[in-house]
Amino acid sequence: MLSNFIVAVGAVFPIFVLITIGLIVKHAHLLTREELVHLNRLVFRVFFFFMLFSNIYKADFVDGFDPRLMLFGGIAVTLLFLGGLAFSCLFEPLNKRRGAMTQAIFRSNFVILGIPIIVNIFGEDAALVPTMMIAVIIPLYNVYAVLALEIFRGGTFRLLPILRGVLKNPMIDGMILGFLCRLLPFPLPDPLVRPLMQVGAATTPLALIILGASFQLGGISESRRDLWACVFLRLVGAPALVLTAAALLGFRGIEFVTLLAIFATPCAVASYAMAQQMGSDAALAGNAVVFTSALSCVSVFGWIFLTKMLGLF
Repeated sequence: MLSNFIVAVGAVFPIFVLITIGLIVKHAHLLTREELVHLNRLVFRVFFFFMLFSNIYKADFVDGFDPRLMLFGGIAVTLLFLGGLAFSCLFEPLNKRRGAMTQAIFRSNFVILGIPIIVNIFGEDAALVPTMMIAVIIPLYNVYAVLALEIFRGGTFRLLPILRGVLKNPMIDGMILGFLCRLLPFPLPDPLVRPLMQVGAATTPLALIILGASFQLGGISESRRDLWACVFLRLVGAPALVLTAAALLGFRGIEFVTLLAIFATPCAVASYAMAQQMGSDAALAGNAVVFTSALSCVSVFGWIFLTKMLGLF
């Protein structure tokens, strides 16, 4: 049991050390809110691009490509999205809150928090499997999020503009460039590749520090009931359903932990910005990000410890 406990601590503790550094930065007023917005944009548009590029460029595709895992992940995200739609319609009468609730239920912070969990357990060489999953999960997150928000504000769902937006996502662009460079008949020169890899390696620490520095508590009195429903379903309900199904279907090892990293991590930071831009309840979306991120230090640890005890990885 002690060894399982150590694995769980080792997976989660480094992540929250970096988030705590961000909280200290916030408390010391080292960054203004405007500077944090610019840093967030920089990390999303530049650092994530090079992180995905470097992961793909140095990857061993024979070990990383897993169509069965990709299919399961895509189906699970789709079912969670449909379940989130149904639950929000039954639970909340106001359309403005329903879109934010649906996002909180099905959309996780997989890239920022999930991939570090896998790396902390299996090492840097294990990053390819979750990186390949990004090609499935991130486009689905974007399409389903826009669909949910448009449905509940009475808008028109237009697939082509959404797909164009997905193709402009820096993470997807970084993967595409990585694939293209792998197809070249010659390797890229080391003086070029090395700094790109260094930028990619700096992405996760910087993103987690900024996440900690960006934490803000808004008023929760008006939507407390919705908020705690989102927190429970995001951190407990969704992973319980998906991980149970994954275990029954025989997923083990890094495959299982990749699914845990996708479905047990807190709400995606991007869900707040999307809710704000598309007329949903931005306060509810923001509080869902804050509370699930804060409480995930307990819930993610619990899922890792429990599934390690059960011998699933």
